[in-house]
Amino acid sequence: MSSTTTAAARTAADVTGAHTDEAASLIADARTRIDSLDDRIIGLVQERMAVSSVIQEARMTSGGRRVNLSREMEILGQYRDALGKPGTTLAMTLLELCRGRV
Repeated sequence: MSSTTTAAARTAADVTGAHTDEAASLIADARTRIDSLDDRIIGLVQERMAVSSVIQEARMTSGGRRVNLSREMEILGQYRDALGKPGTTLAMTLLELCRGRV
């Protein structure tokens, strides 16, 4: 193995934790997909926040409360059922983001 190949392998290991070029390439491609998914998730969360704001405004304008706790419990259950206990934490974070500032 030449010193150039060894340096490239070390760089791949440093960046990806992989020990082969094949694994490093696979990891790099998967990370690119994850970055794309994260961008989409962030966009969806922002869209969810905007829709939630419309709902809250309509509810409050009609004399209701800003938050509907029974609806939030449904959402918590949905995320828990789909993702297990960490899903509840994720749902709580989403709900907090979507409640907006008081």
